[in-house]
Amino acid sequence: MAAAVGRAGSFGSSSSGLGSAAGFSSPSSAATATTNNNAELRAGGDEDDGQNLWSCILSEVSTRSRSKLPSGKNVLLLGEDGAGKTSLIGKIQGIEEYKKGRGMEYLYLNVHDEDRDDQTRCNVWILDGDLYHKGLLKFAMEASSLKDTLIMLVVDMSRPWTALDSLQKWASVVREHIDKLKIPPEEMKEMEQKLVRDFQEYIEPGEDFPASPQRRNTSLQEDKDDSVILPLGADTLTCNLGIPVVVVCTKCDAISVLEKEHDYRDEHFDFIQSHIRRFCLQYGAALIYTSVKENKNIDLVYKYIVQKLYGFPFNVPAVVVEKDAVFIPAGWDNDKKIGILHENFQTLKAEDSFEDIITKPPVRKFVHEKEIVAEDDQVFLMKQQSQLAKQPPTAAGRPVDASPRVPGGSPRTPNRSVTSNVASVTPIPTGSKKIDPNMKAGATSEGVLANFFNSLLSKKTGSPGGPGGVGGSPGGGGTGGAGSNLPPSAKKSGQKPVLTDVQAELDRISRKPEMVSPTTPTSPTEGEAS
Repeated sequence: MAAAVGRAGSFGSSSSGLGSAAGFSSPSSAATATTNNNAELRAGGDEDDGQNLWSCILSEVSTRSRSKLPSGKNVLLLGEDGAGKTSLIGKIQGIEEYKKGRGMEYLYLNVHDEDRDDQTRCNVWILDGDLYHKGLLKFAMEASSLKDTLIMLVVDMSRPWTALDSLQKWASVVREHIDKLKIPPEEMKEMEQKLVRDFQEYIEPGEDFPASPQRRNTSLQEDKDDSVILPLGADTLTCNLGIPVVVVCTKCDAISVLEKEHDYRDEHFDFIQSHIRRFCLQYGAALIYTSVKENKNIDLVYKYIVQKLYGFPFNVPAVVVEKDAVFIPAGWDNDKKIGILHENFQTLKAEDSFEDIITKPPVRKFVHEKEIVAEDDQVFLMKQQSQLAKQPPTAAGRPVDASPRVPGGSPRTPNRSVTSNVASVTPIPTGSKKIDPNMKAGATSEGVLANFFNSLLSKKTGSPGGPGGVGGSPGGGGTGGAGSNLPPSAKKSGQKPVLTDVQAELDRISRKPEMVSPTTPTSPTEGEAS
């Protein structure tokens, strides 16, 4: 419009100039000037229409630029080392392989508005779990961008005994940094009031409210101003940071592991959830249970981020039934709803201390076997050679047997008597040993066998060839011709005829087995007596 006015002004001065010139000219000149003025007037009207069209286009473009997705929004993640901060953002981005950095990591999320076909990037800052790096917060949280920042506190649910201490520690780090920014009190108070208003104006999506509008307009704001706003609870937003906070519990798939290995029950998980929800009430924070391993509630985290920072529609209701997929948006919870969890307590009490109930399990000492590296073959053989050189030499290359041996050379068996061992190996001359009638049956049988084999050995050296060599009475009872019946070897050696009945019988059986009847054996003494 300003350009059109300028053109109209220039056109008016031009016509006045022409009018003054017409006062000094002839009537024909005046007629010519009038015709020219009409032509210029028509051309000026066409230019105005073209300029108005361009003005409308420029105005529409400027309006669209103002309604585009804003840039410079930030998400700051804080938590312990190993809590899964980088893994969470990598999963939201759709990156399977992600590398963890040191100090302060920078990532980004692509935010796309399908309705307006617009997209932007949301800055993501991940602080290291070591408090040594908390000074790097000055790069992620500045005074000018604090109102465009969302805080995400990450808790590792595989170690629930660290949950409450971790939340309190990192929340105090954020509070300390915000106090150092020295934001004007008026601006800080406005941010805090906005957070309280958003908490109070939360509406549960349902059948009556299928979806919240994508952008807040004037009529909606007026309706909310006219609606009744309930006052905050006694423990609600007592620690107001002025910026939205989201508590994300990662690794919720470890809940089943806690049940099996550490004997956690449902009341323990309700106890943990009640304490975390109380913390969320103090900071006006939302609570989301996630699992990167099972891809649980990952999209929900992204939708809640873009709803808080960009005002996107969000119609997901609260979920408190599933113990590993809890979702509680900011503004939904209160002390009465938390009290419902206490009804399930059997052995626990709501006023019990978190540190006394959820304790760290005892550390099991795992023996880590050291990796054995095989040494070089030559080194191993040299060691063996040196050990062999220190040992005493063995006889004929055979190992020395430490077991006791008898004179015959055989090892002594513990369950056999020495007499039997010696008798079985050493040849005993015939008639040199008598059998004791008082011997036991086992010893007698062994003695019979020993004498039998001794008699066989004595035959090899000088046994008589005739069958009638045995005929004397036992013990030398016969008087006539007793010595003539003895074997020649016994006569030459000068030994006395002391063969017993058993020895004579064995000798007779060995010499002529075919003459002996198995049913009625005849003793030589009986034959002589007859």
